[in-house]
Amino acid sequence: MANAEESDNGARGGNHRPRIGKRVQELESSAQQVVEEAKGLVSDLRNTLDIRARVERHPYGMLVLAASVGYVLGGGLFTPLTASLVRLGLRLTAVPLMRDELMNLAQSALSGLGSEESSTQSQSGA
Repeated sequence: MANAEESDNGARGGNHRPRIGKRVQELESSAQQVVEEAKGLVSDLRNTLDIRARVERHPYGMLVLAASVGYVLGGGLFTPLTASLVRLGLRLTAVPLMRDELMNLAQSALSGLGSEESSTQSQSGA
């Protein structure tokens, strides 16, 4: 019974070696295929993103982008500093929008007053 157990687990027995060698060759071939496909994907991604040209065109923008990605990946997304920056950004974004809306409202109110005054003057003049 000991011989049967030894031959089943592959610890002893010469007939298991050719199968192991064949399996190693298959794994090596598969690994080479994966590496070649990964190299192709990286090359395609590099050509698509064209990072070098982007850095040459917009060096400061890419620096800000790199710092932002590092900040987020470093765990800075859910910190009090980030919350403060988001609030500040929302305020700075809302100010021009509110100003434009208030200007439109004031212009429409003034144009409405102007049309009422002209219609009142034309009625009193008749």
